[in-house]
Amino acid sequence: MKFFYIAVVGALLSLTSLNALALDPIYTGFFSSKAIKGYDTVAYFTENKPVKGVSDYSLEHKGATWLFSTQENLELFQANPEKYEPQYGGYCAYAVSQNTTASIKPELFTIHDGKLYLNYNQSINEKWLERKASYIKEADKNWPELLAE
Repeated sequence: MKFFYIAVVGALLSLTSLNALALDPIYTGFFSSKAIKGYDTVAYFTENKPVKGVSDYSLEHKGATWLFSTQENLELFQANPEKYEPQYGGYCAYAVSQNTTASIKPELFTIHDGKLYLNYNQSINEKWLERKASYIKEADKNWPELLAE
Protein backbone atom coordinates (compact mmCIF):
# COMPACT_ATOMS: atom_id res chain seq x y z
CA MET A 1 0.00 0.00 0.00
CA LYS A 2 2.85 2.37 0.83
CA PHE A 3 4.24 1.87 -2.70
CA PHE A 4 0.86 2.87 -4.15
CA TYR A 5 0.88 6.21 -2.29
CA ILE A 6 4.46 6.91 -3.34
CA ALA A 7 3.57 6.14 -6.97
CA VAL A 8 0.52 8.43 -6.88
CA VAL A 9 2.49 11.29 -5.29
CA GLY A 10 5.26 10.81 -7.85
CA ALA A 11 2.78 10.89 -10.72
CA LEU A 12 1.18 14.08 -9.41
CA LEU A 13 4.56 15.73 -9.00
CA SER A 14 5.43 14.78 -12.57
CA LEU A 15 2.19 16.27 -13.86
CA THR A 16 2.77 19.42 -11.83
CA SER A 17 6.27 19.71 -13.26
CA LEU A 18 4.99 19.28 -16.79
CA ASN A 19 2.32 21.90 -16.17
CA ALA A 20 4.97 24.32 -14.92
CA LEU A 21 6.90 23.84 -18.14
CA ALA A 22 3.96 24.67 -20.37
CA LEU A 23 1.59 27.28 -19.02
CA ASP A 24 -1.85 26.97 -20.58
CA PRO A 25 -3.00 30.21 -22.21
CA ILE A 26 -6.32 29.92 -20.35
CA TYR A 27 -6.46 28.93 -16.68
CA THR A 28 -8.75 25.94 -16.16
CA GLY A 29 -7.50 24.39 -12.95
CA PHE A 30 -5.83 21.04 -12.55
CA PHE A 31 -8.75 18.65 -13.16
CA SER A 32 -11.01 20.80 -15.32
CA SER A 33 -11.26 22.23 -18.82
CA LYS A 34 -13.60 25.07 -17.83
CA ALA A 35 -12.46 28.66 -18.16
CA ILE A 36 -13.17 30.82 -15.08
CA LYS A 37 -14.26 27.69 -13.21
CA GLY A 38 -17.45 27.58 -15.26
CA TYR A 39 -18.54 31.19 -14.77
CA ASP A 40 -19.98 33.29 -17.61
CA THR A 41 -17.29 35.78 -18.62
CA VAL A 42 -19.79 38.02 -20.44
CA ALA A 43 -21.98 38.36 -17.33
CA TYR A 44 -19.17 40.18 -15.51
CA PHE A 45 -19.63 42.96 -18.06
CA THR A 46 -23.39 42.85 -18.58
CA GLU A 47 -24.51 42.15 -14.99
CA ASN A 48 -21.42 43.31 -13.06
CA LYS A 49 -21.41 40.10 -11.04
CA PRO A 50 -20.23 36.51 -11.34
CA VAL A 51 -22.87 34.22 -12.84
CA LYS A 52 -22.46 30.47 -13.27
CA GLY A 53 -22.59 29.29 -16.86
CA VAL A 54 -24.47 26.19 -18.00
CA SER A 55 -23.40 23.42 -20.34
CA ASP A 56 -26.31 24.19 -22.71
CA TYR A 57 -24.46 27.37 -23.70
CA SER A 58 -20.83 26.40 -24.11
CA LEU A 59 -18.02 26.52 -26.65
CA GLU A 60 -14.37 25.56 -26.99
CA HIS A 61 -11.95 28.46 -27.31
CA LYS A 62 -8.16 28.52 -26.82
CA GLY A 63 -8.16 24.99 -25.44
CA ALA A 64 -10.78 25.66 -22.75
CA THR A 65 -14.51 25.16 -22.38
CA TRP A 66 -16.33 28.44 -21.84
CA LEU A 67 -19.77 28.31 -20.22
CA PHE A 68 -22.41 31.02 -20.50
CA SER A 69 -25.67 31.65 -18.69
CA THR A 70 -27.60 32.60 -21.84
CA GLN A 71 -27.48 32.10 -25.59
CA GLU A 72 -27.13 35.86 -25.97
CA ASN A 73 -23.96 35.91 -23.84
CA LEU A 74 -22.50 33.03 -25.84
CA GLU A 75 -23.15 34.96 -29.06
CA LEU A 76 -21.63 38.15 -27.64
CA PHE A 77 -18.49 36.20 -26.77
CA GLN A 78 -18.33 34.53 -30.18
CA ALA A 79 -18.58 37.93 -31.88
CA ASN A 80 -15.71 39.44 -29.87
CA PRO A 81 -13.88 37.03 -27.53
CA GLU A 82 -11.01 39.44 -26.86
CA LYS A 83 -13.47 41.91 -25.33
CA TYR A 84 -14.71 39.39 -22.77
CA GLU A 85 -11.72 37.14 -22.05
CA PRO A 86 -10.22 37.76 -18.62
CA GLN A 87 -6.77 39.28 -18.64
CA TYR A 88 -3.76 36.98 -18.27
CA GLY A 89 -5.78 33.97 -19.36
CA GLY A 90 -7.90 34.08 -16.22
CA TYR A 91 -4.96 33.48 -13.87
CA CYS A 92 -4.79 35.65 -10.75
CA ALA A 93 -3.92 39.15 -11.95
CA TYR A 94 -2.01 40.01 -8.80
CA ALA A 95 0.10 36.84 -9.11
CA VAL A 96 0.99 37.73 -12.69
CA SER A 97 2.07 41.18 -11.49
CA GLN A 98 4.47 39.32 -9.17
CA ASN A 99 5.79 37.28 -12.13
CA THR A 100 4.05 34.03 -11.17
CA THR A 101 0.63 32.41 -11.60
CA ALA A 102 -2.11 31.35 -9.21
CA SER A 103 -5.66 30.10 -9.38
CA ILE A 104 -8.66 32.37 -8.91
CA LYS A 105 -11.96 32.71 -7.11
CA PRO A 106 -14.49 33.82 -9.74
CA GLU A 107 -16.25 36.01 -7.18
CA LEU A 108 -13.16 38.22 -6.81
CA PHE A 109 -13.10 40.32 -9.93
CA THR A 110 -12.44 43.83 -11.14
CA ILE A 111 -13.40 45.46 -14.41
CA HIS A 112 -10.92 48.23 -15.12
CA ASP A 113 -10.79 50.15 -18.39
CA GLY A 114 -13.15 47.62 -19.96
CA LYS A 115 -11.02 44.60 -19.01
CA LEU A 116 -11.74 41.75 -16.61
CA TYR A 117 -9.22 40.88 -13.89
CA LEU A 118 -9.59 37.97 -11.46
CA ASN A 119 -7.82 37.29 -8.16
CA TYR A 120 -6.85 34.43 -5.88
CA ASN A 121 -8.43 35.31 -2.51
CA GLN A 122 -9.98 38.17 -0.56
CA SER A 123 -6.77 39.55 0.94
CA ILE A 124 -5.02 39.49 -2.46
CA ASN A 125 -8.06 41.18 -4.03
CA GLU A 126 -7.93 43.95 -1.39
CA LYS A 127 -4.21 44.42 -2.03
CA TRP A 128 -4.89 44.47 -5.80
CA LEU A 129 -7.54 47.17 -5.45
CA GLU A 130 -5.17 49.48 -3.56
CA ARG A 131 -2.73 49.76 -6.49
CA LYS A 132 -4.38 48.03 -9.44
CA ALA A 133 -3.00 50.45 -12.07
CA SER A 134 0.61 49.76 -11.08
CA TYR A 135 -0.08 46.02 -10.73
CA ILE A 136 -1.63 45.99 -14.21
CA LYS A 137 1.46 47.68 -15.62
CA GLU A 138 3.70 45.02 -14.04
CA ALA A 139 1.41 42.15 -15.05
CA ASP A 140 1.24 43.39 -18.64
CA LYS A 141 5.04 43.34 -18.70
CA ASN A 142 5.30 39.87 -17.08
CA TRP A 143 2.51 38.01 -18.90
CA PRO A 144 4.21 37.39 -22.27
CA GLU A 145 7.27 35.91 -20.56
CA LEU A 146 5.18 33.76 -18.20
CA LEU A 147 3.16 32.45 -21.13
CA ALA A 148 6.32 31.65 -23.09
CA GLU A 149 7.88 29.59 -20.25
